[in-house]
Formats: sequence, structure tokens, C-alpha cells
Amino acid sequence: MTFTIPRIPGIDFAAPGKQFGYLEIDHSDNEYDAAVIPSPIAVINGGDGPTALLIAGTHGDEFEGQILLQELIRAVDADAVTGRLIVLPALNICAVREGRRVASVDRKNLNRAMPGNADGGPAEQIAAIVAEELISLADYVLDIHSGGTASEYVASSFVYPGPTPELWAAKVAAVEAFNAPYSVAVKPMMKTGSISGAADLAGVPMISTELGGRGTVSVPILRRARAGLRSLLDHWGVLKDEGSRSARAEAVQWVELTGASAVHSTLAGLMEPVAELGQRVRAGELVARVHPVEELDRPAKEFHAPMDGVVAVVRHPTVVNIGTTLVNIAVDHGSTPPKGNDATF
Repeated sequence: MTFTIPRIPGIDFAAPGKQFGYLEIDHSDNEYDAAVIPSPIAVINGGDGPTALLIAGTHGDEFEGQILLQELIRAVDADAVTGRLIVLPALNICAVREGRRVASVDRKNLNRAMPGNADGGPAEQIAAIVAEELISLADYVLDIHSGGTASEYVASSFVYPGPTPELWAAKVAAVEAFNAPYSVAVKPMMKTGSISGAADLAGVPMISTELGGRGTVSVPILRRARAGLRSLLDHWGVLKDEGSRSARAEAVQWVELTGASAVHSTLAGLMEPVAELGQRVRAGELVARVHPVEELDRPAKEFHAPMDGVVAVVRHPTVVNIGTTLVNIAVDHGSTPPKGNDATF
């Protein structure tokens, strides 16, 4: 028995072993003249067991996940897998090639493009394949992000609560298995068109990550995420003989981003961070200043924490404009996951 997807030719998702191929994305412009843009995919099938869909490169300037999944593809053979790994290490391939959040070919944020459009631009076509074809094959999904060139996050898992008690329990267990220092919870469907939202709609447990940022790779974060990925796959029952990697190093600190978390600049200029990433702050505490560039007689403007909490995200590029997010303050829940409510599930 074979199972193929037309936009992923050459891959038989039912076949045992390790296979390599591409998502074929049709596009025609000055650079891509009636061409196919290939987004790489690996399928590692060890037989009966769950399927884990692993994604990186949704944004091209987020590198830890791309490295982790490239390593995994090369290190893991089918005989080490119980079930199936579907691995997309450079999902938005045009953005990955450019090292940018979105690709110049369409300037579309792939993590806002779900469920996509099979006849749309490159990001919309990729989104359609992921949302309509690949998520439906999966028992679990991991989408690895970091802050990219524009920001830096506390090293964290990143999850939507809900949408049901059962899915939320599965996500919490996955967060604990991945064992990043923090887990950031955000309101369900915080951003329309996200892969997390598509997995929720499909009823598939999914966690994402935010592994640092600043447009580079952190050696300590990468080391911890490498162990966390193996532990997570062991928890999901996809890798054989990984039990020793599942030891929990420490309790995860849960924080929550809310509608009041972001501190936006009301002045164009140069940002001076005052509060540091991971710092606990009180409501009203100074967290950043913005210095005007041209108006030399105008003092720097101060920005303050809107609530008690943890500095979870800090802007990286110094030049800011009106409306730029300077920092995000997250509500601190300690080692206890936020509880759902009737509006959540």
C-alpha cells in the first residue's frame, strides 16, 4: 500500500525507511520563470507507532530549529523510530535562503497564512500543504521558532491553552518533556493563520518554541534544545531507547502573554533597554528609554512596565519607530500552568 501527496512527489508516506524530497511550490516571476520552488522534507518511517510532524524555518531568520532538525535527519535512521517522523527543516525555503523573517518573493508571513491557498503565492501554497495534508497525518506537531533578528525571547516553549481539556493536558505534558526554562502561554488563536491555530482546529496536540533570537544561534540554548527535542520525541513515543534523555532538569517556569503585555514606543529614535531579559519587574518600573535622533533639545522618553511580571521579550535592533514593541511583560505563574476557563475550552 502506498500513500502519496501530489504536491510532494516521490515521497511515499506509507513506505518504511528514510526518504528525502521536496514540497513543490509553483511560482512564476522575474526570478522564478514558470519554476518550482523546492521546500525540503524528510520522512523517517520505522513502522507502527505515532507520527510527529517537526517544522523549522517557518521564519527564515530563526536558526536554532533549522540546525536541530538538520541534525536529527542525519542522525536518526528508521530502525530507531517507532512510528514516523515527518521533518520540514526549512519550511519557508525562500525566507531561509535570504535569512529573513519573510521572503521577498511574496512578503507573506507563513505563520499567518494558514489554512493557505493551493493557488496562491509561495507562502500560501506551503500553508495549504501543511494545513490540509501534513497536519492531518500527525499525532503531534512541533514548530520551532526563535525571536529572529528583531527580538530576543526567554528560551521557552510557546503554547496556546486549550482548545479542550484533553489537548491542553497533552500540551502541558509536552512542555514538561521539552523542558525549556520557560513556557509562554498565549490566548487561544492569538494570531490568526498560525500553525498552532491550524493544529488546534485539527485537534492535534502541538507546541511551538521561542529559543532566544537576535538573528544568531545561542550555544547554551541550542544545547538545551537539542536534549529537549530528544526528550520530547521520547515522550511522544516516536524514538526508541531514549528514556535516559527524558530526565527533567528543573521545573518549567510558566508565564503568560496578555493583551496588555506589549510596551510600544510612542517615539521614533534609538532604544535603550533598561530591564533585562528574564528580569522580574513591578508595574510602573522603568523598562526602556527611546532617544530622539534629530531633536537634540528633546529628552529621552521613558517607558514603564504595564504590570508585575517577567520581561519575556526584548527588542533587538536599536532603531525603533512609533508603534515598535520595545519589550513584552509576561504574567508569572511560577511552576503552575495557567488554567483554562469557559472561554478557553
